[in-house]
Amino acid sequence: MIAIVDYKAGNLTSVKRALDHLGLANCVTPDPAVVARAERIIFPGVGHAGSAMAVLRERGLDLALRRAFEAGTPILGTCVGAQIILAHSEEGDTACLGLLPGDCVRFRPSDPALKIPHMGWNNVYLTQAHPVLRGVADGSQFYFVHSFYLRPDDPTDIYATSEHGVTFPAVIGRRNLLATQFHSEKSGAAGLAILRAFADWDGAPC
Repeated sequence: MIAIVDYKAGNLTSVKRALDHLGLANCVTPDPAVVARAERIIFPGVGHAGSAMAVLRERGLDLALRRAFEAGTPILGTCVGAQIILAHSEEGDTACLGLLPGDCVRFRPSDPALKIPHMGWNNVYLTQAHPVLRGVADGSQFYFVHSFYLRPDDPTDIYATSEHGVTFPAVIGRRNLLATQFHSEKSGAAGLAILRAFADWDGAPC
């Protein structure tokens, strides 16, 4: 069973619909006990980092996610769920989960023609192999919606990049955790390939 973490951050229905389409058993839950028992966890989200962290703490989901990470449960973060696995976000000057060292920073384009938020389809370039990315061709397009980007401290935590004024990490991870700035559930065949591979992943990075 894949637990989809409900922390009032939206986008849950599209994630569930994508998993249902693939025939993968899943449930949407705000319950930290259910998250703790899950075989795999998807940590989605759209919205504001500060609000997201407040709800996670209120529901005890922050502790459940930290414990699942330490226990080796495979976790897939998406968008805001990817941003707040880091230690800090510039959005609201928010202290985040700290599962990976690093921060999330605002796009500051020097070109005024570059629109923020960054919305739409972008090419994603693989920088190292990962089991969850095995069905993704280098340069595949994925769907993004974000005003901030991931900046992990350790470059070996970066598995793919994309570009919007700057080259930024599109996929990061360590051990049993992988996180994508893009929305796999809205990215067609390439996104579904990631979700299917995640369902088979045992949490080992390679």
